[in-house]
Amino acid sequence: MLVSGSGTNLQALLDDWVIAPHIALVLSDRPGVGALERATSRGVESVVVAPSPGPADRAGYTDAVRDALVARSIDTVVMAGYLRVLGASFFDAFPGRVLNVHPALLPSFPGAHAVADALAWGVKVTGVTVHLVDEEVDHGPIVLQEAIEVRDDDTWDTLEPRVHAVEHRLLPAAVRALLADRLVVEGRSVRIIEGESSP
Repeated sequence: MLVSGSGTNLQALLDDWVIAPHIALVLSDRPGVGALERATSRGVESVVVAPSPGPADRAGYTDAVRDALVARSIDTVVMAGYLRVLGASFFDAFPGRVLNVHPALLPSFPGAHAVADALAWGVKVTGVTVHLVDEEVDHGPIVLQEAIEVRDDDTWDTLEPRVHAVEHRLLPAAVRALLADRLVVEGRSVRIIEGESSP
């Protein structure tokens, strides 16, 4: 798991009896975040790989994150609230094995402020997307999506919990399918093969 914040999506995966035994590492770009505490409380190894101060060095940071995972024989990666953009060498190491959850209906509202952007735009419907990750931001093939109505009186404080509730259902479903090799990717189209829920 790659995380940057409180780790509510991590908690949803830790609470899934099928997925939890597969969570071998939680890596954050920031020390002291709640996700690291959640990992520690469940006996999952956690590590911080912080970017170097000064000008951004995406290639060097990408290699450091990749190496931390490869050294632990990680073969599947879930990004949940991870706020760093990684380069090609990372995705080359985990081809077709990196999932991300995004709080909007991609391709609408990519980036780190999707809930606020949806509210500012005045949309009537937003949602959640789980997608495979590539080098472009919030761009890879879509695995699952679910729409969420935006009410006339919604604010960040009322909309975000409903977005989180959907994230906490969709992400485990997508992770289960990936672990069980039930994702069939054909270009930008992803089909989930129905079958056993366990990987």
